[in-house]
Amino acid sequence: MDQTAKIITKALLKNTTNPKLAWHLFKRVVSSPTTTNISLHPVPTITRILIRSNMFDEIDTLHSLLIALKPHKSSQSSVFSMVRILAEMGFLDKAFSQFKSMRIHFPENQPSIYLYNVLFECCIKERRVDSVLWLYNDMAVAKVSPETYTFNLLIQALCDSGHLEEARKLFDKMSEKGCTPNGFSFGILVRGYCRAGLSSEGLELLGLMRNLGVSPNKVVYNTLISCFCREGKTDGAEKLVERMREDGLFPDVVTFNSRISALCKGGKVLEASRIFRDMQIDEELGLPRPNMITYNLMLEGFCKEGMLEDAKTLVESIINSYGFMKLETYNIWLLGLIRNRKLLEAQVVLKEMVDKGMEPNIYSYNILMDGLCKNRMLSDARMVMNLMRNSGISPDTVTYSILLHGYCSEGKAFEANNILHDMIRNGCFPTTYTCNILLYSLYKEGRISEADNLLQKMNEKGCGLDTVTCNIVIHGLCISGKLDKAIEIVNEMWTHGSAALGNLGNSFIGLVDDSNIKKKCLPDLITYSTIISGLCKAGRLDEAKKKFIEMMGNNLQPDSVIYDTFIHSFCKEGKISSAFRVLKDMEKRGCNKNLQTYNSLILGLGNKNQIFEIYGLMDEMRERGISPNVFTYNTIIRCLCEGGKIEDATSSLDEMLQKGIYPNISSFRMLVKAFCEAREFRVAQEVFEIAVSICGHNEGLYSLFFNELLNAGEVSEAKQLFEFSLDRSFYLGNFLYKDLIDKLCKDEQLEVASGILHKMIDKGYGFDPASFMPLIDVLGKRGNKHEADELAERMMEMASDSRVANKVHQSAGELAHKKQNKYAGSDWQTIVHRDDGSGIALKTLKQVQKGWGQGNISSLQPQKYDFLDYWEGGNGGPYPEHCSWDNALVGPAQGSSHPDVPSVGLRKHQLPFSAEELAS
Repeated sequence: MDQTAKIITKALLKNTTNPKLAWHLFKRVVSSPTTTNISLHPVPTITRILIRSNMFDEIDTLHSLLIALKPHKSSQSSVFSMVRILAEMGFLDKAFSQFKSMRIHFPENQPSIYLYNVLFECCIKERRVDSVLWLYNDMAVAKVSPETYTFNLLIQALCDSGHLEEARKLFDKMSEKGCTPNGFSFGILVRGYCRAGLSSEGLELLGLMRNLGVSPNKVVYNTLISCFCREGKTDGAEKLVERMREDGLFPDVVTFNSRISALCKGGKVLEASRIFRDMQIDEELGLPRPNMITYNLMLEGFCKEGMLEDAKTLVESIINSYGFMKLETYNIWLLGLIRNRKLLEAQVVLKEMVDKGMEPNIYSYNILMDGLCKNRMLSDARMVMNLMRNSGISPDTVTYSILLHGYCSEGKAFEANNILHDMIRNGCFPTTYTCNILLYSLYKEGRISEADNLLQKMNEKGCGLDTVTCNIVIHGLCISGKLDKAIEIVNEMWTHGSAALGNLGNSFIGLVDDSNIKKKCLPDLITYSTIISGLCKAGRLDEAKKKFIEMMGNNLQPDSVIYDTFIHSFCKEGKISSAFRVLKDMEKRGCNKNLQTYNSLILGLGNKNQIFEIYGLMDEMRERGISPNVFTYNTIIRCLCEGGKIEDATSSLDEMLQKGIYPNISSFRMLVKAFCEAREFRVAQEVFEIAVSICGHNEGLYSLFFNELLNAGEVSEAKQLFEFSLDRSFYLGNFLYKDLIDKLCKDEQLEVASGILHKMIDKGYGFDPASFMPLIDVLGKRGNKHEADELAERMMEMASDSRVANKVHQSAGELAHKKQNKYAGSDWQTIVHRDDGSGIALKTLKQVQKGWGQGNISSLQPQKYDFLDYWEGGNGGPYPEHCSWDNALVGPAQGSSHPDVPSVGLRKHQLPFSAEELAS
């Protein structure tokens, strides 16, 4: 660089803070007719100044000026320098635009291999596979020979994108192009094979390295050892360690950490623990001592497998060895305690951190809040958030999302509304994940119009709609009975992605840009699982089969959940042979039978009363190590009870208790009902008492036993049970208490009937006023006009009282007995105006009505809370205008401040949201 170029460069650097002046100075020099080749040396300097100042129009002008200069060779070299700088500073599209322009205008000018390598590297970093392929083809056109480094970059790009076969072909072509693979070439390809679970191919490359005279390094060995351990090939991993020593490479702590990490992730914590112990004590073998990463890996492994005593011992060992624990270790321990539902211990650990001067970070607090919310301890989670604020840490989007998910899971819409309000007010704007939580909650509560409004707002405010969003909408439409609309969205997703939600009539969503196939929200396994489940529940099995075939045609392999859906549906409809055909296909595709599968088959066989076949399935479950649950036994008990084999059903109950499977209310209800129908009331009483001792004083048990006693004519026992239920303030909706009053009146036990009615009134029950009718009738027939009038007045008071708004509802049991009892209907006014030959009660009521009137029964309207009220910033919402979403950059949660937060999958055994979805 001559003196003039140095002066110009110095002047440019002095004006870095005034880029417009720097640009004016440079343009004046370049535009001068006396400009020489040497004057172009400051081009990289002015390029960087313009890029940092976002002066891209000036960058384009500079590009045009350089192309127009002569001689071309020097100016073109300067343009390539601009291309390199643009790419390195992250402006790859602009770099490619200028590079392609040069290649079009001056195809004879050959770019350097260095420039190609820089562009390759930047493209790989941004996962621009298409651009990598274009560059490779352009190198061939420009007749630029690739270097070994170039091949390594290309092989890495192909491996990262999953194109292992192409990567191997390119690797094999290196020698043809005059390039010899080096250790990095082998390392990249070995890592690619190992990531794909192809350890044997990776091991083959290790042998090839020796044949070509390339010495394997520790990285290649460590990668292979980790892969072998992850695949469960522990013997192979041990042999690799020995082979490593033979090659003069001594296993280091990274080698052992790789083994321990892979074993722990594979659930083989005991094997990992043995290696860890050898590292601690076996110094004679020259094994490396464990470092903090080793301790953290083992702690995570113990916690994952629920081995908390071992984890606790390890924590004490860390403190003894180092005198302290790092924040990362504390967070692993906290997360382990939370995952194992040791909430109290987790809170103690958090306090211990503070006492020892180790300030918890936001990740620590989020771990604890997540555990509390999952265990429905929402007020405690709020207290942790306050503690976080008092410690000077502001809650982030992840923190609010945890709390929001907790309230939505509990159906507490009003509180969730306040959380969202507080979230936006404090500058934490909802992400797609947050909105998906709200969307799922709205659909779950049946608030369809609000859910549609939320979808519009999500798209309008730039909150991306993803596959999870589409799955939630599809699930919501299925449960709300709009199955055809859900099917339409699934069909449209293949071509329009999330824009398919525009079919809901949403004008904003219709503008979604889903043209890029990489960003398109395509249907996944959960999408089809949801729609197939909806079709099966609706009895549309033929359509469900078509969707299954469609899914397979789109290379989505079914899992056990989808197969179980079909099996359950066929069994429910009594099509056992079809269910077993599905089972056969399921096993053929490698999906093993699970508890859900067996329960569905047992349900179907139970409906057919095929008890022998059920016992056969139970034997098969035992052979496969699958333990039956309470649903399994309940199906067997029901089948035995319906078949009149009550003693066998009792034996099944005993078997449950012996295996530590606690019966539920349904287990006992079936047995109590069966013994009552067999008029074995003493045994029924014994079963009832066992049920109470296990399940507690449950209204369902008491109402069932009461109704069965009453139907069997055991009025006295039924009366005692009912009075006990009143003392316990049970809900009376399932008690046939009106039948009890009627039977007592027929048995001339008027005082007893009157006493029960008055006791119900004294207890504050808003029961059906028609309960008075049998007693009023009998009193009227006996001439006790005064008492009948008093009861009629009381009945009219109840009818007009607001308590009736909360009266007990008519149950299925009452409907079944309605024909047997003329007073059993819940519409007391219809009973009053009946025509059954007795007008005494009607006359009495008419008398009372003259003074009291009919009265109106009020209805309570539930309060409505709208999530969207405050999203319109500046429109009278409850927060300042500056908190509007219009000023927000809505996107995914940043950082790693989230623990193991629950996932939108919409299957029965899954929570709607997962930790991985939020963390990613």
